[in-house]
Amino acid sequence: MKLIDKTISEYKQVIGECKALFEKKTKDYGTAWRILRIPSLTDQIFIKAQRIRSIQEKGEQKVDEDISDEFVAIINYCIMAIMQIELKDNSNLNMSHKELNPLYDKISAETLNLLTNKNHDYGEAWREMRVNSITDIILMKLLRVKQIEDNQGKTLVSEGIEANYQDMINYAVFCLIKLNFVKHV
Repeated sequence: MKLIDKTISEYKQVIGECKALFEKKTKDYGTAWRILRIPSLTDQIFIKAQRIRSIQEKGEQKVDEDISDEFVAIINYCIMAIMQIELKDNSNLNMSHKELNPLYDKISAETLNLLTNKNHDYGEAWREMRVNSITDIILMKLLRVKQIEDNQGKTLVSEGIEANYQDMINYAVFCLIKLNFVKHV
């Protein structure tokens, strides 16, 4: 199996687990997250990434939730943020999972396509990176998104918010692969 095929398979396994959790949470909570504005979702992602970094730096944690759970949350919150962008003209806050399922699949497929294109150019470089470094990159991407949000979405030469969310999804997937999350699948 070529390395890119392995990456695609691992990506699909990780996203499958994330989607399964998204489905369960939608059954538990409905789509309460639809009330959140994009900056609120960005801040929610920031909280998750900051907790990961804090645990990495301290070497211990007091809340019994594995950092893998936080990377899963980052993926799902990024997908929710992209959904909010795409659903901006839809004021329906109560959507069924059946309505959201195709959108989740579309976003994850587009993000996988971005991953394969970048992975081609970068030659699987992420496999040599440290989880701590990838966490820092996710935090950097979040600070970029916050700045773009503060600029009302306007950029001069930079990619937009959606592209940054996609990058964060892919970086979180890489971390989960590196943390052997896919072995649990």
